[in-house]
Amino acid sequence: MDTPALLRYTESHEWVRTDADGCVTIGITAHAQDQLGELVYVELPAVGRSLTRGDAFAVVESTKAASDVYAPIDGEVVEVNSALADTPQSVNSAPYDTGWLIRVRPANASQIESLLTAETYLAGPGAL
Repeated sequence: MDTPALLRYTESHEWVRTDADGCVTIGITAHAQDQLGELVYVELPAVGRSLTRGDAFAVVESTKAASDVYAPIDGEVVEVNSALADTPQSVNSAPYDTGWLIRVRPANASQIESLLTAETYLAGPGAL
């Protein structure tokens, strides 16, 4: 399963990519979407919402179950992937590309460094 080395990961299967503008893009991992099955609905937060690390910020619903998605860092939501309203299955087909969930302006960018590397994620929570 694909786990890009340049991303950071959480034990609850979220990924974080630092973008050129200093914001971060957040989604769920290939492992998470595989465990959930085909997504049929994604509920995303409002732009401007403040996130606290560890708190649920979204819900992904599949044919198998609904699951909360947790904030990997503190920050403010600056963009949501509105295309997921019509094509939630993008999370399944391209979790690290068109299936991203939100973009966040970090309150404390150093929190990103405390997240798991791809190697650590694959050795632990992302192991199959």
